[in-house]
Amino acid sequence: MDKKSKEFLFKYLNNSSPTGFEHTGQQIWLDYLKPYIDDHMVDVYGTTVGIVNPKALYKVVIEAHADEISWFVNYITDEGYIYVRRNGGSDHQIAPSMRVNIYTDKRIVKGVFGWPAIHVRDAGKEEAPSLKNIFIDIGAESKKEVEARGVHVGCVITFEDEFIELGKNFFVGRALDNRMGGFMIAEVTRRLKENKKKLPFGLYIVNAVQEEIGLRGAEMISRRIKPDLAICTDVTHDTQSPMYNKKESGNLKCGLGPVVCYGPAVQNNVLKMIIQTAEKKKIRFQRQAVSRSTGTDTDSFAYSAEGVASALISLPLKYMHTTVEMVHKEDVENVIKMIYEVLLQAKPGQDYRYIK
Repeated sequence: MDKKSKEFLFKYLNNSSPTGFEHTGQQIWLDYLKPYIDDHMVDVYGTTVGIVNPKALYKVVIEAHADEISWFVNYITDEGYIYVRRNGGSDHQIAPSMRVNIYTDKRIVKGVFGWPAIHVRDAGKEEAPSLKNIFIDIGAESKKEVEARGVHVGCVITFEDEFIELGKNFFVGRALDNRMGGFMIAEVTRRLKENKKKLPFGLYIVNAVQEEIGLRGAEMISRRIKPDLAICTDVTHDTQSPMYNKKESGNLKCGLGPVVCYGPAVQNNVLKMIIQTAEKKKIRFQRQAVSRSTGTDTDSFAYSAEGVASALISLPLKYMHTTVEMVHKEDVENVIKMIYEVLLQAKPGQDYRYIK
């Protein structure tokens, strides 16, 4: 990874992008992408799309999602404590003692998730953290003081952290799910441009909003673009750390390559093309089976309109939906390589059906 890529990665990952409030992260992403595309569009909810060859009739999408899990201010007590509700799959168990940023109309207000001291808790009866009892303290002594700082019901909240490198092989931080995907598809686009690759189709680089609350951004943009082929990327669970059940979640490990997905939403001939490309280019990969759905934006593209030939390439990740999500640098590079090489294999007008 060169200096320019790393600077973009750290800037993008250290920015916040809560579901429904992704615009600042989207601007950072689009500013980086602009030198490598011919055009772009932004829909009414903020999904941002870079376009190469916008006049081409055959359309290929590469996609990630831009939003991160967060919280909403839900209730402010007379004493100035703030109770929350989820915006996406935020984890209540990790909240106590975490620092937070509360986004108001004018500025960020700092706060902490408080928790009773161990000294005063009854070990036999102590409550586990839940949405009923976790609360934020911003150092205010009344509801009036909280509101005077600009905090009101509906303000969005994220955990405060810093994106870092851990050891020589790992990146760690909040919301690698899935802004790391946004980074990877931007890097694919940059390499196509810098390597002067001319694609025989229109390429739509999609950074979708609102995945964490039901794949909504992908649902909207897929109807607008009407692609012929969609290659989505997201994260999946590394199952090697303690407390994972490999019989249920599969045997996946950071550092062993991208994960290709088998499931109803994944078009089998597209998957076959991806695997053959990886084998030809000697990009090692792992395999994962899903049940009814992938749980990613792949589902929205696959079942859009009359159906879109779609596939999923996942990045193995540890500790999903925490502030210490962790990915291996080699996996990041190999997801980029895999998507890049698949695009060079794709052909306009290609029919992926078995029965013709």
